[in-house]
Amino acid sequence: MSQLSSSRRKVRGLAAGASVLAVLGAAALTATPQAAASPPTRDEAFSKASTEFGVPISLLEAMSYAQTRWDAHPGEHNTDGGYGPMNLIDGTLFADDGPGTKEAGAQDAAAADRVLPQKVDSLGRAADLLDVDRDTLRTDATANIRGGAALLAQKQRSLKLPTGAGTDPGQWYAAVASTSGSTTESAAGTFADDVYDALAAGARRTTDDGQKVSMAAAQADPRTDQLALLKLRKASKGAAGGDGIECPAGLDCESIPAPYQETGDGDYGNYDKAPRDTDAGPTVDYIVMHDTEGSWETSLKLVQDPTYLGWHYTIRSADGHIAQHIPTKDVGWHAGNWYINQHSIGIEQEGFAADGATWYTESLYRNSARLVKYLAAKWDIPLDHDHILGHDNVPGTTAATVKGMHWDPGPYWDWEHYFTLLGAPVKARDGKPSKEIVRIAPGFDGNQQVITGCETAGKPCDPQGSNFVYLHSEPSAAAPLVKDIDLHTDGSASTTEVADIGARAAAGQEFAVADRDGDWTAIWYLGQKAWFHNPKGEHRTAVDVGGQLVTPKKGVDEVATYGRAYPESSAYPEGIPDQGTAPLSYKLRAGQRAVLTDDSVSTDYYRAVKFDGTPPDDHVDVVGKTKYLQVSFGHRIMYVKASDVDVVKAR
Repeated sequence: MSQLSSSRRKVRGLAAGASVLAVLGAAALTATPQAAASPPTRDEAFSKASTEFGVPISLLEAMSYAQTRWDAHPGEHNTDGGYGPMNLIDGTLFADDGPGTKEAGAQDAAAADRVLPQKVDSLGRAADLLDVDRDTLRTDATANIRGGAALLAQKQRSLKLPTGAGTDPGQWYAAVASTSGSTTESAAGTFADDVYDALAAGARRTTDDGQKVSMAAAQADPRTDQLALLKLRKASKGAAGGDGIECPAGLDCESIPAPYQETGDGDYGNYDKAPRDTDAGPTVDYIVMHDTEGSWETSLKLVQDPTYLGWHYTIRSADGHIAQHIPTKDVGWHAGNWYINQHSIGIEQEGFAADGATWYTESLYRNSARLVKYLAAKWDIPLDHDHILGHDNVPGTTAATVKGMHWDPGPYWDWEHYFTLLGAPVKARDGKPSKEIVRIAPGFDGNQQVITGCETAGKPCDPQGSNFVYLHSEPSAAAPLVKDIDLHTDGSASTTEVADIGARAAAGQEFAVADRDGDWTAIWYLGQKAWFHNPKGEHRTAVDVGGQLVTPKKGVDEVATYGRAYPESSAYPEGIPDQGTAPLSYKLRAGQRAVLTDDSVSTDYYRAVKFDGTPPDDHVDVVGKTKYLQVSFGHRIMYVKASDVDVVKAR
């Protein structure tokens, strides 16, 4: 959704759960610290907690990685009320309007699934075990790790299972699963599997507070049979379950249907039925990733409102729980571009684009990736950033609509981590690389770009990892950012405001190289040379990749770009109005190139304007003969007519 509103701060504020820094005020950020010994490194903290509480260090590291990727966010909780590297949940946050509040009167099993299971106050229990105050666990990463280790050891003892720093990590499966706080076996088991997968793979990264943490890969044989010891509720959900839910087997999914019903005066909501699972319907070519710009509860209310919009899935931030609203064969109303709607599946991630990491939790990333892998396999969708789109990659339908397009999931969505979870790493070089195409890969954690306007227009946002590089008009950080003539119709340069995507090249996107100058690389971007810092060595922000390019045919001065691949006028039968093919303002000019990202674009218009309409004048796919190609020529995907360009292999 991703349009900032006054409600965003209200939801984030969580009356009873304001962060410690918010309560202390700005003075807390500027107070001069007293001289003190350097705190233990994150690695040292894990080692000491392992010895102190008799927990295998590798398991403790893997648990923290699966929860938070070792980040601390001192004094700031995420949407499930979790603090610190071990994601300890502060139960005092759960007031009536706080995160995870149970809906009034909801007692049945289905309603229970919609309650955040982490309302167990693990932070409070850890504080009691360590005999420290809550604030210490909220703000001190080392204490937080000790608290997580103490809770895990306590659970292991209560299950009468072996303890000790030297025990087999596989013997801790049930205790690990219990820390998810989940109420179903499937969700608890999925979390435990994530921990053991992380353990087997190993990891290395720099955390939000600059800690360089490494975890060696370790083999373990997880005792999955222990899960029965937790006596959790079984849920027959997912692809192997009932209820028509399209979801990977074993993933915690439920059905919360969006209404398909008339609302009066010829209106209806909030999606269209379509035969996308047959040759008579549009193809499914994209998955569009959104964020909700509202809480889980608010989003569910909206999607069940027949006067509102409809999307296919919502994923809860706290634990990655998934609700399906619309069958994937049907067309949701979510992308702001009917052509993309008719060819896509829309997924809303609970969160706020301007907040980023406190909402985009590891549980959300992992379960979202599981769902997308399943859907991509079901519908034969490539796992790349040309088909797994952010809402911010969806083009305007015409030049006039570009300015109103959304920009979620925003600059703080970690595309590189996400594509790694999808099994399609951004830095992978498929085939022979060329010097004529680059794929943006700036890293995330250490790529803290200057962004403004998250809270107040013009004011710098709190630093955190970001997913893009800025594009300048010259090879200099002091040069103005490039222009987006449809986004900034007054001709001004782009800005650093959080919602301004006019001069950003995001991780996973590929562009045609226009020039190189020392540590700077220029790409063709919206018809202009756009420069980004791309130093040689380990700090490169792009990788050379192979592929194909399009360039205007000989004698063609400029090529029009389009935000939709609609049919030519002659394709529309009597009774169905010609939808037109109005171009965007961006031009691919002679001497310029763009990366070809799809040469099998569908040329069609799915006519669906009546409730339960039927062919031949409604609920029918009008197919044209004009061939379009999808190209990467700006932040959003675009289309060009194949008759206007030549396709050449990058060298």
